[in-house]
Amino acid sequence: MNTKIPNRIHIIGSVGSGKTTLARKLSAQFNLPYYELDNVVWERAEPDDIRRCEADRDALLLSIVNTNGWIIEGAHLKWVSPSFRHADLIVFLNPSYSTITYRIITRFIKQRLRLEQAHYTPTWDMLKKMFDWSASYQREGRYQIQDTLADYPGKVVVVKSHEQLMQELKQRMPSIEHQERTSG
Repeated sequence: MNTKIPNRIHIIGSVGSGKTTLARKLSAQFNLPYYELDNVVWERAEPDDIRRCEADRDALLLSIVNTNGWIIEGAHLKWVSPSFRHADLIVFLNPSYSTITYRIITRFIKQRLRLEQAHYTPTWDMLKKMFDWSASYQREGRYQIQDTLADYPGKVVVVKSHEQLMQELKQRMPSIEHQERTSG
């Protein structure tokens, strides 16, 4: 069993599962940069973002995974295998449907009130899309993730929350507890 704190972490889960929040927390705790896969897919531009072609997207992902330390988070599955292969740890964030629903609604309200920033316009249509994505995840997406992650034994941790992940890591890597005390 590896007792070293992971330097390359991939977080995957549904919309509203807490991927970005978890990535930010782990980034601060372990002093690692984090990357949102949506920002690998999209070049942020004004007035509208530009979708990268597959070759540019894949090259950007490779440039990230070939560095010494990172946290990558996103719901993407099909084209991210280089990240899975290079990861020391893959976190499948899988909270309950009610938690996801609550987070989608809360995020939408905060974005509409301009209390939280978004890379998209928080329209009613976007809210509907998020619920559609969440329903699709519940029907099939989580099973596709489980099937894909079966190819990476020993790297995968399935959790419902940041707290559950930290408990799992403490059991696997006693040095985490020391890291938490010195960073907090």
